[in-house]
Amino acid sequence: MQHDSSGYWKATLGLLTKILVIWFVVSFGAGILFAEALNGIKLGGYPLGFWFAQQGSIYIFIALIFWYAKKMGDIDRQFDVHED
Repeated sequence: MQHDSSGYWKATLGLLTKILVIWFVVSFGAGILFAEALNGIKLGGYPLGFWFAQQGSIYIFIALIFWYAKKMGDIDRQFDVHED
């Protein structure tokens, strides 16, 4: 059976693009660019911009790792290149 390698890589690169955009918006955007606007909101007694720069981005990054693993598993099954 021949696999659709161009479709597989297109789906994989699409997922990576989404993850990198989210990563950029959370780390650079929320922690630096939008920090002043977010600092008006308090989370746990700390300004939200500060919280994202110190802890929030780490939580988002961990969630992205699990989301990436789940979505790559789905893409692998969709194109029949999974290992299980």
